[in-house]
Amino acid sequence: MAFIHVPAIVDCVNMNMNFHLMPLRCNSKRTFCVSAVNLNNDSTNNNDPLLLSATTSAFLRSQETLRPDPLFVDQYASCLVPQNFHKEKLQDLNPYCLATKFIDDKLLHTVNLIDGVKQVVLLTDGMDTRPYRLQWPASTIIFDISPERIFQIAAEKLEGAGAKVPKGSLFYHIPLESSDIKQNLQLRGYNGSRPSIWAMQGFPMMTLANFEEVLSMLSSLAMEGSFFLGELPTFLSDAETDIKSNTKPWLNKLFMSNGFRVEMINHKGVSESSKEEFGSAHYSNKLFVAEQLRLSDDQMEAWRRQFQRVEDEGDEEGFEEL
Repeated sequence: MAFIHVPAIVDCVNMNMNFHLMPLRCNSKRTFCVSAVNLNNDSTNNNDPLLLSATTSAFLRSQETLRPDPLFVDQYASCLVPQNFHKEKLQDLNPYCLATKFIDDKLLHTVNLIDGVKQVVLLTDGMDTRPYRLQWPASTIIFDISPERIFQIAAEKLEGAGAKVPKGSLFYHIPLESSDIKQNLQLRGYNGSRPSIWAMQGFPMMTLANFEEVLSMLSSLAMEGSFFLGELPTFLSDAETDIKSNTKPWLNKLFMSNGFRVEMINHKGVSESSKEEFGSAHYSNKLFVAEQLRLSDDQMEAWRRQFQRVEDEGDEEGFEEL
């Protein structure tokens, strides 16, 4: 029997990925385009890097759940891990689990501050269980943007395990391979004139340009005051060799150029607040929380219509005076 080896740290960048990027066709006043990863490997093949990475993350969550005093409980993670997955017991708290706990807490804290309909957009690897395991408040609409085939593999297993979203919430999957992600979100009820919170963990991106496209997409869709949080992938810290010693100002500039004010979060600080020790070797993903400072496209359109209406009413009043 062939065994899949679990890397100590989730790091898709270091895997041997056989892929090419396909640009998506997107329509927006602020042009954006998200690149989907199209792998040549079959989704059942153990060499599929996206499937391996997503399964590894699920394994780490299942192991954390079994700890005597877990940071979180993911009761569905184990059903996503195949029987032939080589299980190595983790001695230390994994930084990925620490990041997962941080994102969970920020999501729930922020979404509970939103009045009315609450919009949550998850940028994931396709095996994210947050729609099912977190206690979302009523009137929450959850969107998962992830690779279609990975999501379908997970969905079948999760259905078999009895996973369901909380009562009063809705859940929609948006395939990463969609020709127009913005349109698909809007068709399923996403409204750029309402607050939203976006979270990213495990989302397949391989270049700095891919991440810039994601930021551009969010800048277009997220209402002013909305939040974007999660993990920045490893490659961003190594994106430019001449900025490694000046990463924080560079990331601030990158986010601000798309309308986001960002705060970088240190894993060590999160670990200390949770009173947990963790092994940080070879883990360079960065936690962040960013706030949207710009108006979304929907807000801009609403403002334009309001301005046009005021102008039209002014013209009518002027005509009556004449």
